[in-house]
Amino acid sequence: MNQTAINVIAISIFLMTISTLLGPLIHLSPTIPALATVTFLGIATLDSFSFQGKGGTIILDWLSRFSPNYQERIIHHEAGHFLVAHLLGFTISDYTLTAWDAWKKGQPGQGGVILVDQEIEKQIQTGKISAHVVDCYCTIWMAGIAAEILVFNSAEGGNDDQTKLREILQVLGFSETSYQQKQRFHFLQAKNLIQANWLSYQDLVIAMKQGATVSECLQTILSKRIF
Repeated sequence: MNQTAINVIAISIFLMTISTLLGPLIHLSPTIPALATVTFLGIATLDSFSFQGKGGTIILDWLSRFSPNYQERIIHHEAGHFLVAHLLGFTISDYTLTAWDAWKKGQPGQGGVILVDQEIEKQIQTGKISAHVVDCYCTIWMAGIAAEILVFNSAEGGNDDQTKLREILQVLGFSETSYQQKQRFHFLQAKNLIQANWLSYQDLVIAMKQGATVSECLQTILSKRIF
C-alpha cells in the first residue's frame, strides 16, 4: 500500500474518532460517521488498487494547497529540479506544480519537471547508461531537496526523488553505505549549482509562480546565468 493510501486511511480514522466524540454533543447519529468512514475507506481502497493512489494524491494535494507555505515549497522544489536539469544540459519539455496537472499529463506524484533527451532515452532502453548520465540524474533528483533547504532551512518534499536515486544505485550495485555517500555528494553538487546561479533561480521561481512556459523559464535563466 502506498503512502498516499496510508495517509487517507489515517485521516479517515481521525475523522471517525472526532465525529464519535463530538456526535453526542451535536446530536449526530453514530451511524452517519460510520457510514461516511466506510464509504471513504472504500473509495480510498479502490483508488489504491485501481488508480495506484492517484486520486488520493490529487485530493491530499488540493487540501494541502490551502497552506501558502506548501505552495511555496512545491514551487521552490520544482524550480530547483528545473534549474539544475538545464544547467546539466538536459532538455526540459514541460513542468507541473499540482497533482491534478501531473495526472492530466500522465505524470506520477504531485508535480514535476519532464525531461526529454533522445540519446539518454536510447541509453535507458538499451540498458547501457553511462556513469555521467547516472551522476547527472542523481544531481537533478537531489536538486529539489537542496533548493528547499537553501530557502526554508529544511526539506518536506523529496521522498520520491530519494527513492528514485536509491533504486538506480541499487540496480548498479551500490551498497547502503555507498548510497548515503552518493546522496550527500549529489546533494552538494545540486546545492552548489543553485547557489552559483542564485539570481537565475530566484527569477525562475517568480516565473513559475506566474505560470510561465518552458521557453519563458529558460529565457529567465539565460538572462542571469553565471555558470
